[in-house]
Amino acid sequence: MGHVGTDPNSPHKIAMKCYEDLKNYSRHIVDGVVLTNAPRNAKYTSPQIQKEILHIFTTKVRDVIRKEIGDAKFCIIVDEARDESKREQMSIILRFVDKDGFIRERFFHIVHVKDTTTLTLKKKICDVISCNDLKIQNIRGQGYDGGSNMRGEWNDLQALFLKEGPYAYYVHCFAHKLQLALVVASREAKSVHQFFENLNFIINIVVGSSKRNDELQSAQVAEIESMIASNEIETGREANQIVLDTISKEGIDYSQRGDAEPAYMVLTSFEFEFVLILYLMKEIMGFTNCLCQALQQNSQDILNAMKVVLTTKSLLQNLRNEEWESFLHTVKSFCAKNEIDVPDMNHCYTRARGRSCCQNEESSMTMEHYFRIDVFIAAIDFQLQELDNRFSEHAIGLLPLSAALSSLDAYKSFKIDNICSLVEKFYPQDFTEQEKIILRFQLDHYKLDVPKHSDFQNMSNLSELCRGLAISGK
Repeated sequence: MGHVGTDPNSPHKIAMKCYEDLKNYSRHIVDGVVLTNAPRNAKYTSPQIQKEILHIFTTKVRDVIRKEIGDAKFCIIVDEARDESKREQMSIILRFVDKDGFIRERFFHIVHVKDTTTLTLKKKICDVISCNDLKIQNIRGQGYDGGSNMRGEWNDLQALFLKEGPYAYYVHCFAHKLQLALVVASREAKSVHQFFENLNFIINIVVGSSKRNDELQSAQVAEIESMIASNEIETGREANQIVLDTISKEGIDYSQRGDAEPAYMVLTSFEFEFVLILYLMKEIMGFTNCLCQALQQNSQDILNAMKVVLTTKSLLQNLRNEEWESFLHTVKSFCAKNEIDVPDMNHCYTRARGRSCCQNEESSMTMEHYFRIDVFIAAIDFQLQELDNRFSEHAIGLLPLSAALSSLDAYKSFKIDNICSLVEKFYPQDFTEQEKIILRFQLDHYKLDVPKHSDFQNMSNLSELCRGLAISGK
């Protein structure tokens, strides 16, 4: 976006244009109804009349957007939320390149949906598109909130649109907080979910008042001072438990004492599992953090981001297949230093609570099987599944080829073979056979002309390049 007053694509300019269109429309249509045909004492303040006027305005705005799109291809961006009356509402945004070469993103419609099943969402979207004379076959991209509790519905929805529009490729919104979605994916493993629930419970108990928080900090400071005095480097195990135990015995009311007691039992009964999951999440989030940072950059380096996706998957896969023994050794070492009991990995595991879970000889599952399969591998597999859903083979192949159109760094990513592959592999029906043959020769001219032309220097994004090509006629 440029500065207000200079860039015709700025929000201010767009808003002013819409305002002028609405004002002119109201002068010819609304004024005729309100001032000419209506009685003089009419005030038009009833909710029904106001809604009718708003409906006229919204219809006019949609008509303007529809004319902007023309016969161009477009993308849909969809999200859902509940309003104040607890009704599910679905918002639809259209993204397209207008006849002047500008990339536009317009809020187009908001519709009520009786439920959020895949078929209902698709029907509503198709109704909006068809009622406004747009074609599903012209959809060239889909974007949904893949981090919501509707991940499954969105995944199914994109597949349905791909059947009707084979080029409606789904690419996850890079601005979305991927890290939060990955935490949710980890919690698909029951033990990891229980870990976060217990962690939240303990934190809420301890920091529920400034006094408890101060007690914990004071205990930790005293512990560190003691270690410095005795030249110890280990972290003791007692500080957190002492605070919880004190609250459970000396809390000012039954609520404090009652809540602190189970928190204390959780922390002391499941110490090894607690530590193992804590270390596991540290490893997983360490790998995925680099990807999150790459995807949240204001200026996207698509090639680098896709490489980070691949390396993240590889690191997680390697952790899953090769690193269990070294990971378990690290956890055991921490527990030994902090006097935390390490269960015998050959003992049987049951779902009973506490250390007695090791004593049931009828169980066929060993402790190591539980921690390795049900916790370690399960959590990593959900991470890999989430990454595969967000960065499918289509996305991994499409985005690097699309980067060949980038104007950054004096068009260094421009590659004729990549652009031709983009046409052949992802959009073959958008070009005739004759156009595909001519394309390579056109790109040879483009390579010698556009990157060296003074009007095309220092362009920072594809939107500016589209605009420049439209203005120059190149």
